[in-house]
Amino acid sequence: MKRIGILTRDCAGINACIRAVVRTASFYNIEVIGIFRGYQGLINGEVKVLTRRSVSGIINQGGTILKTARSKQFLTEEGQLKAVRTLQENNIEGLIVVGGNGSLTGAHLLATKYGISTVGVPATIDNDINGVDLSIGADTAVNVALDALDKIRDTATSLERIFVVEVMGRECGWIALQVALAGGCEEVLIPEKDFGITKMCEDITEGNIKGKVSWIIIVAEGKAKAVDIANKITEITGLETRVAVLGHIQRGGRPTRIDRILAAQLGSYAVEILKEGKSDVCVTKRDNTFYTLPLEEAIKPKEIKVDNYYKLVKILL
Repeated sequence: MKRIGILTRDCAGINACIRAVVRTASFYNIEVIGIFRGYQGLINGEVKVLTRRSVSGIINQGGTILKTARSKQFLTEEGQLKAVRTLQENNIEGLIVVGGNGSLTGAHLLATKYGISTVGVPATIDNDINGVDLSIGADTAVNVALDALDKIRDTATSLERIFVVEVMGRECGWIALQVALAGGCEEVLIPEKDFGITKMCEDITEGNIKGKVSWIIIVAEGKAKAVDIANKITEITGLETRVAVLGHIQRGGRPTRIDRILAAQLGSYAVEILKEGKSDVCVTKRDNTFYTLPLEEAIKPKEIKVDNYYKLVKILL
């Protein structure tokens, strides 16, 4: 294999992964073509040779130097054929796709429908790739949210108020659970579990009577809107409630040590796997061992075991 391509989504640690791919490939005298703006850029032919110099000084940067974009066109056969044509015209023999479920689904399609050698690298703040313990970007996202939460707690305690803090997680409550437990929060609302607003308000009222003057509730965006929860709490309890929506700050920031090292390891391993002639697989790490799993398995819905985390949040409130 003489030339491979790489395309990405965006989250902290992606640049460290790009760097690892380029420098590992260079070690084996394999040229790397960077594909800008994801699958849409692949369709449009937005490609550039990446050298060791191209990836110098990016290991600590958030986001992705390759940019990213959603592509409705790639969902069509016409768009897919254009993407394949770009790979062929640029003599790209293998493709590394760094991203979440959507990106890896595209890699699986290219492998099975068009015979393109593909390897997926899991990178998503939601940590919802099936069969993967930890995705690139997830640790940083939690730490960014936790840093913001610590600052919010200062205000909540000083002003003696209830805060409802909304974090990312459309279908998965992993970030919310991590932040709630690490941040010592009183309640967490996640897509995987039902909750009763009346019972929660009773707990808040009872706590207030006993002298508990502040309360922090974490809510995953896919479960409810923080403003709706806050309004309902004020309506039922009569207590002042404030809202903080952390939003896209969770996708950015300098990658943590964990994300930088994981990205370096998985990026390098992805090159090794392509070099060995393997395809349609996702690389991952478990118990300090690297292995692959079929992309067909990786893109299935991941069952997040939330009960132990949730129970501990409730015990420690």
